[in-house]
Amino acid sequence: MSSVAAQERRRTGAAPTRTSTSSERPRLSRRHREWLAAGLFLAPDVLGLLVFVAVPMVLSIALSFFQVSGFGSYEWIGLGNYERMLDDPLFWDSMKITGLYVVVLVPVLFCVSLALGLLVKQRLPGIGVYRTALFLPYVVSLVVVGVLWKFLLDEQTGAVNRAMRAAGFDGESWLGSPSLALGCVIAVMVWVMMGYYMIIFLAGLQEIPKEFYEAAKIDGAGPWTTFRTITWPLLRPTSFFVLLMSTVAAITGGLDLIFVLTNGGPANGTSLAIFYIYQQAFGFGEYGYASAMGSFLVLIMVLVSAVIFKFTRGGRFDDGE
Repeated sequence: MSSVAAQERRRTGAAPTRTSTSSERPRLSRRHREWLAAGLFLAPDVLGLLVFVAVPMVLSIALSFFQVSGFGSYEWIGLGNYERMLDDPLFWDSMKITGLYVVVLVPVLFCVSLALGLLVKQRLPGIGVYRTALFLPYVVSLVVVGVLWKFLLDEQTGAVNRAMRAAGFDGESWLGSPSLALGCVIAVMVWVMMGYYMIIFLAGLQEIPKEFYEAAKIDGAGPWTTFRTITWPLLRPTSFFVLLMSTVAAITGGLDLIFVLTNGGPANGTSLAIFYIYQQAFGFGEYGYASAMGSFLVLIMVLVSAVIFKFTRGGRFDDGE
């Protein structure tokens, strides 16, 4: 019968009928395909955050409730490490130094990066070379940066003091004076980080429509008025990102540079909280105590981030009403 039906279809020119089988898979809708693609693209980052950020943070918090002796010996002490932290004057001195470091570094870095972003936005000959030169320090290892600047700022043979003496000034003990060492660390960090945030500001500036500037020029607005009424308000999302990221980086970063440049000295004058935590963990083997201080530092970072979100409204253009 099937051969007769096939011959009849060929004679009449009818299309062969298609029978559905249970092995055919249902096709995904467009929305489901988009969700699947997004999940596949996000999976490596999510996995990396879980493995290298979330899990270590949870383990660090758990470790803060133990007294760790050597390798593999754990003794439950509850809040003992946190009580020790509250009575540790060196830790609170490092927190004060960290606060001063953040309060000075973040505004200076923000202003310098914004000024450089405005500068390299101009159409000047060879502007690509200048952008590359300003960004280059950011891609160099902080260890290399520390060795370089330690050589330049050396009291006896450093190029900075040699230039000062050649100009008729006395050299300074840049890294040996408690009043100068922290300022030098801040200056070097600005030099390292300004290129990265300059690029961020440049991207934000290039997103501002040129028609706004043309209209302001027709109205006779000067450079300051144009910046105050057009550039600065429209840079709000970019400014929020730079402010938040630079603050987080200032609180939790810079360990490599300080370790090479000053080793926390002189007289603990550059011993930031992150450096003091490193000393307790890897210098004295106080892993439980270091974990407690690290957990506290993360809490401070979260609170500072929340304050930035509150006062900047997350960089949104609306008034939050």
